[in-house]
Formats: sequence, structure tokens, C-alpha cells
Amino acid sequence: MKVAIVHDWLNQQGGAEAVLTALVDLLPGAPVYTSIYAPASMPAAFRGWPIQTTWMDRLPAIHRRHQPYLLLYPLAFGGLHLEGYDLVISNKSAFCLGIETSPGTRHLCYCLTPTRFVWDYDAYVGQEEASRLARVLVRPFLGALQRWELAAAGRVNTFISISREVQARVRRIYGRESSIIFPPVDTARFALADDHDDYFLIVSRLVPYKRIDLAVQAFTQLNLPLWIAGSGRDVARLRALAGPTVRFLGRIPDDALGNLLARCRAFVFPGVEDFGIAPVEAMASGRPVIAYAGGGALESVVEGVTGTFFAEQTPVSLADAVRRFEASAFDPDAIRAHARQFDVSVFRAGMRAAIANELGGTWN
Repeated sequence: MKVAIVHDWLNQQGGAEAVLTALVDLLPGAPVYTSIYAPASMPAAFRGWPIQTTWMDRLPAIHRRHQPYLLLYPLAFGGLHLEGYDLVISNKSAFCLGIETSPGTRHLCYCLTPTRFVWDYDAYVGQEEASRLARVLVRPFLGALQRWELAAAGRVNTFISISREVQARVRRIYGRESSIIFPPVDTARFALADDHDDYFLIVSRLVPYKRIDLAVQAFTQLNLPLWIAGSGRDVARLRALAGPTVRFLGRIPDDALGNLLARCRAFVFPGVEDFGIAPVEAMASGRPVIAYAGGGALESVVEGVTGTFFAEQTPVSLADAVRRFEASAFDPDAIRAHARQFDVSVFRAGMRAAIANELGGTWN
């Protein structure tokens, strides 16, 4: 069987790249097609993969900031013709489902989300703090981008969604049904600690839509310790909002992350994600999660068992939840047991079954 994997871009690390890693492990040797690839920004293991990029990889400064080029991605992926493959798997949050394939090739789309830039434009540019000029220039193209994406989605044979939230979007936007396979979490990497410290923890890319600002403001007002692990373009703004109890750790090495998670009082998750791998990693470490009641957190966090929710995306609502929170009310063993349903082994089994079904049961 000849199979190829398609991914939107490789210049940052996040949940999409964790999914990609699991797919490459499942399909060793499969070429990975992507728009751009910045090796210095990605794990060293990626350098051993057969990664192939488009012409966009040569555009000025695109490895640092890919958003200004968003209008070009449909051209790049629409011009990518993958011939001679039995199966193409697109790991899609943006435009990579628009590739062309040979007749007879099956296209299986693992959908992280329909493209936010195209279908939720105002919220996207607000979160990305796009300039007024950029908004004015792009808006006339939205209709064409939506038609392009609908046509691309129509060429996909099968959709798999990462959560019920995304499944509903795929149905509403594309008019397509999809099964659900949750993203992979390597729960074996994490373990319980004998005790926990007093700090609350965030592990995230520091970009506006993650809404880390809510937590910074809430914990500054509460005068409680909040540790923030991660890096990103929003760090200067967040530092300006932070009081003395908020500590920025920068990017944490993988071998140090487990202990950091296992010893936090609770993990804080203030944004709306399509799923959210980081809260599951915290639960795999036996720690409860304080999350906004929206998006994928509603599928991974169980109120009163593995964490607690706050109802409004405001510092006040989050602060109220923190005041109510009591770490001793949660059982670390029960939290970790809950997290195992999202383990990478479950993802692999689901994807193996989906691939076999796509190929008529001819793959194992």
C-alpha cells in the first residue's frame, strides 16, 4: 500500500503536530507533504522524515509568520497533485484538504477543524490582532475561499472529527457526516506525584486565541501563584498584564514537563479548543483541570471528578472558579484512569480500523 500524509504547515508545535507524529509512527516511511517546514522550530525527530514542501517554503519570513500569506495556501495545496497513492490522509486544520489525487486514490481527512480563517473570520482576525488594512484587503475574498473549501471537502471520501464540537461543524459547514477519533495523548509519559505544590499551571503556546490573558488577570487579582510554560508572540502583552505572582517559564523540555504537571495544584485551561491535549496530559498526571465550559474541554473534563468549569470567558468568572476549587476534593487515581481513554493506543486502534475500512479491509 502506498500512503501519503498531508499537513498544513510545520513551523510551530502544538496538538496538530502531536497528531502528525502519531500518524507517522503508524505509517512509517510515508511521505509528509506540507506547505512550509522550519526544521529549527520542530522536534529533531522530524528531520528523519521524508518531508516535502510547496513553493511557499521559499517566501520571505514565512517560517516566522505564516499568517500574512493565508490567501496563498489554497493555491499551494490546490496545485499539489499526489499521484500513485492508494490512500492520502490529510491532517487538517486549514487548507491541506485541497490537494488533488489520482483517480482511485482514497482521501481520508482527519479534521481538526474547518478552517477558522474562512468560516469564523471576524473571531480569527480579532484573536490574531490583524491590522485594519489586512482585514479590509482579505474580506472580499472570503466568499471565494468558502467556495474553494466546500469544493475541496467534496473531494474527500471520508471525514474523521477529533471531537463532537468539530463533528457538528463538519456537518454544519460541509454537509458531511464523520466519525470521531480523539487525538492521541501518550499517557505513559506522565505519572502521579506523591504530593503537589501550590502553583497553578498553564502549558500552552502564547498566542491570543488561547486566552491566557484571562488567567493572568485573574491570578494577579487573586494574588495566587500561576506558572505559565510556553512561548509565543503574545508573551510581551501577557507580561505587561501580570502581577508578581505570575511566573513565565518559557518553553519546557519534554523530560521536565511530567514533573511540572504532576506537582501543580491544578491545570488552568481558559481558551476554547477543538479538543485540547494539554488538559488530558495534566489529567494523566493525576491533576484536576479548571477549564472554560466550552469546546473540547466539555468532552475531556468531568465536573467534580477530573476538574471544574467556569461559565464565562472573563477574569471574574475564572477567579470565582479558583476560589471554589479545592484540590483535596479530587482523586488523582480516578483522574488518571479517566485520561487513559484518550491514550495514543486508542488513537492508533481507531485509525487502523478507519484505514482498513477505507481500503476495503486490505490493510493491517
